[in-house]
Formats: sequence, structure tokens, C-alpha cells
Amino acid sequence: MTALSTRASSKPPRPLGVALVGLGNYAKSELRPALEIAERCRLAGVVTGSKRKGQGWAHHFGFSPDSIYHYDEMERMADDPNIDIVYVVTPNAFHAEHSIRAAKAGKHVICEKPFTISVAEADAVIAACAAAGVKLSLGYRLHFDPHHIVLRNATTADEWGIPTTAEGALSFCLQGRPWRAQRELAGGGPLMDVGIYVVQAACMMRGEEAPVAVTARELPKTRPDDFRDVEEAIEWIMEFSDGFVCEASASYSESANYLNVQCADGWARLGPAFSYRGIKMETHQGPMRFEPVNQQARQMDDFARCISEDRESIVNGAMGRRDMVIIEAIYRAAQTGRREPVII
Repeated sequence: MTALSTRASSKPPRPLGVALVGLGNYAKSELRPALEIAERCRLAGVVTGSKRKGQGWAHHFGFSPDSIYHYDEMERMADDPNIDIVYVVTPNAFHAEHSIRAAKAGKHVICEKPFTISVAEADAVIAACAAAGVKLSLGYRLHFDPHHIVLRNATTADEWGIPTTAEGALSFCLQGRPWRAQRELAGGGPLMDVGIYVVQAACMMRGEEAPVAVTARELPKTRPDDFRDVEEAIEWIMEFSDGFVCEASASYSESANYLNVQCADGWARLGPAFSYRGIKMETHQGPMRFEPVNQQARQMDDFARCISEDRESIVNGAMGRRDMVIIEAIYRAAQTGRREPVII
């Protein structure tokens, strides 16, 4: 009897069922392959405006066509026992609505970055998840990348001496005027979309502490028709309570992907720094090399463990809210031209 109980307890836990809300490029190119190799998660449903597209995903992953939902019927997921987690991957302006509806259906929530398009919306999502008794996590994949883990551990423990300065940028050339360049869908421009990675990295290096103040400058637009209601490029500086300063930029009209960190007794250079794969890291101690990982699979598997073990995700709603406070302060500083406090 004891031997049987021991064998039963060592059985791997049932993979949790994930439903993707939105089947756009990120879901298709990154989350789909991640779910094919995840150990603790499996794709169990989708929410899409295209029944035909949903059927293709159902056929590929082997889940029931009954677990294909339209956006206006997300509430029906409450009666679907195959779905444990809902991963919201729609345009930014829909993150709050879809996260709240998932929570009300009794499903745990992963929301892709940026969490929402305002602090007020972040508060609403956090409150909805708390009221429903479900867990909330954010799509902050780099917290599960070995390069960023090493950087976080070294800087938070002051292993290389106290971090003094950093500079980082993530930019790419956005063509035309897709949803990312429309305020009503994106909430903002490259700061909201990719600049958030630099914000994340800076806070990660100071033990998830937020900066105390920011200054910022929006750069002149070279394509004002394409970026008529969002910034095309922006630069900002984050000041932390211990004197650490991070200079950052994000743009839709150039290519950049790096993070340089200076500490009292050492340094690190990452380039590319924020990519899905192929991150490279040099330090004063030499290069850091790791076996390739799938960041998104590790991210989702960690959330599944959080649910099974009844603990909070390290990339939780409070972190997402913090980042929205910082982003709002950066936009405010760019508007006013003044040094703006960051009040969490």
C-alpha cells in the first residue's frame, strides 16, 4: 500500500489546459511552438474571430472543436473543464476586457505585455482576478531567460559591485500603419510595445524596485502620417533611489537591441538583449553562454507550477501595474519636459 502511494505521488502532474485569446502573429510564431514543447501546459482551446482558423488549431493540437470560442462568447469557457488558463494575446487595448472576462469565467489569466494601456485598467484586472479567486501572470518571458537571470542575480546581490549606470534600446522599423501605430488599439507607440523591455530590465536589476523619477523626450517624427497619434521614437532616463540611472530609447524607425550595464566592479553587455532567441552576453568575467531555451514555454510552465503549488507568479499583476505607472510617468515627462516622480 505504501509503495503504491509513493508511485502515485511521483506521477507527473496533469498538464494544464491553455486557451489562447487571439491568434495573431505572436500566438502563431512564438506561443504555438512553445505549447508544442511545454511540459506542464497544453493547448486546449482558442478564442478567435475566425472559426476556420480555430479549426486549424484544433486539428493541429487535437483539442475539441467545442473549445473554439468567439470573442463575444468567452463567458461560455466557465463550463469548459479542459481550460485552466486563458492567455490574452489580443491588441493592447483589449487586454483589460479579455483578462477580466477570462477571470469572470473562473480561469487563471496570463496577459501579454503591456499589461494594459493605463494604470486604471491594470487596477481593474487585478481586482477582477482577486474577486474571482484566480491567479494572474504577465507575458514577461525574459524573466525566464538564463542570460537575464544571471544579470538579475548578479546585480541584485551586488556581485559585481553596486550597479551605477545602464543604457538600453529596443527598436525596429514598423512599416505602414498597423494596429501598433494606432492609439485606439495600442495605447501608445514603441514605448508601450518594446520600450517596456528596457523598463523591465532596469527594474529587474534593482530587485524589482521602481525608479523614483523619470525624464523623457519624444523625437521629431520622420513619418508623421504613419505615426499621427502615437510617438515614432522616444528617449527617457530612469533614476533609482540608490543612484542607479538607466538611459533608454525605443523607436519604430530604426533597429536597436542592446543593454549595457556598468557596476562598481564589473560590467555586462547584451546584444541582442531582448530577442526571443540568440541573446548574447559579454561580461568583465568573460562571455556567458547557455543552452538555447524556449522562453515562452518556460514562462507558461512556471505559471502552471504556480497554480499547482498555489503561489504567486514572479511576473504578476503588481509588476504589470508598476510598469504602467512608469510608462505613464514617461509619457507625462515627454509632454511636460519636466522631471516627473514615479509614485507607485
